[in-house]
Amino acid sequence: MSDRVSVLIGAQWGDEGKGRVVDVLAKDADVVVRFQGGANAGHTVVVEGKKHVFHILPSGMLYPGKTCVIGNGLVVDPEQLRNEMEELDPKPEAIGVKLLISYSAHIVMPYHKKLDALAEHARSASGAGPIGTTGRGIGPCYVDKYSRIGIRAEDLVSPKVLEKKLRANVEEKNQILEKIYGAPKLDFNELYELATRWGEFMAPYLGDSTLEIDGAVTSGKSVLFEGAQGTLLDVDHGTYPFVTSSSCVSGGASIGGALGPGRFSRVIGVVKAYCTRVGEGPFPTEDRGVMGDRLRENGAEFGATTGRPRRCGWLDLVALNYAVKVNGIDSIALTKLDVLSGIGNLKVCDAYEINGKKYAAFPNSATIIENARPLYREMPAWDADISGCRRFEDLPEEARGYVRFIEDSASVKVSLIGVGPDREDTILRGF
Repeated sequence: MSDRVSVLIGAQWGDEGKGRVVDVLAKDADVVVRFQGGANAGHTVVVEGKKHVFHILPSGMLYPGKTCVIGNGLVVDPEQLRNEMEELDPKPEAIGVKLLISYSAHIVMPYHKKLDALAEHARSASGAGPIGTTGRGIGPCYVDKYSRIGIRAEDLVSPKVLEKKLRANVEEKNQILEKIYGAPKLDFNELYELATRWGEFMAPYLGDSTLEIDGAVTSGKSVLFEGAQGTLLDVDHGTYPFVTSSSCVSGGASIGGALGPGRFSRVIGVVKAYCTRVGEGPFPTEDRGVMGDRLRENGAEFGATTGRPRRCGWLDLVALNYAVKVNGIDSIALTKLDVLSGIGNLKVCDAYEINGKKYAAFPNSATIIENARPLYREMPAWDADISGCRRFEDLPEEARGYVRFIEDSASVKVSLIGVGPDREDTILRGF
């Protein structure tokens, strides 16, 4: 088994700073693999003050000589992919980056986005309430995948297969659009022409990701698997139904990246020094007052994909311990510690009270968690600007104590600390 194969996942409700951590770790990786999700993710990387936002492309695209893989577990929006590639500076070909898109990745079609928006509107109108999707067509595309009628990347370069599959999909979707939502029908010829153009654009990058990844691991190369969203948004293990449509826990890397679980050597959980959530669903430590606003302002907490303001609150160790167990996390990357500088006395949730009963363990039920009242422990604060710190010993004593408290509570070492948005604003402790 290679000792250089890592999985990096979000340990909260997404938006933990995974892109920023992948960018730091990609320096020493040969291959970076994105294994699930789609354009509903936004991974922000800042290099020398310049911000790059990746929605589909792996976050290793800025390093010369890397191989970046869009795995079979993704649903790919070709228009978004094209836009991201055009905006990259420097261009991948100029710095020797190889991009490979799995033949088996599924394609987000225009009708997926239409159905996504219509379904969310219908839920709101019926009184059931919205789920809080991004409207990017991710859920409907995964529905087609598991209904075995989805269009895969390989179909875009096989005209006869594409025509047959797309025609059947258009006929079905038109029935839904017209009879359920009273919406206009789709035009098959327009969609076929669009999909054909996508095929021409994507053809040079399509390949067998399974062989590529297996070859890299077998030859002893360093491979980093990058997840999107976070553990508490996982379709099985999150706060269902307020979740995403894919498996964003570490086990999803085996499925979406086509590598047996026994071949991974470590799981890195990315944890923000406080908590945020976008969209609907329970959030026990949310602060709806002045402190929540201050965290949002200091941390620039607005969605990289939608621009929506994130809900903000204190660090939730109950949820973090759940994420450690579900993912088998053996290393924590702690981000945005600098946001807590000068914010006043800190709180950390280490238990819930639900209907008069104390919970030290996270109950995997959205219904139960909705009634959770956080039980807080106060932590000493610090005022110093820590953005220039590059060693753990450089941090104020209170900041070091905050990190050690997280380590003791989760029984996992914090191996990376983010003290600012830039690539260089990082303290490494054992990576």
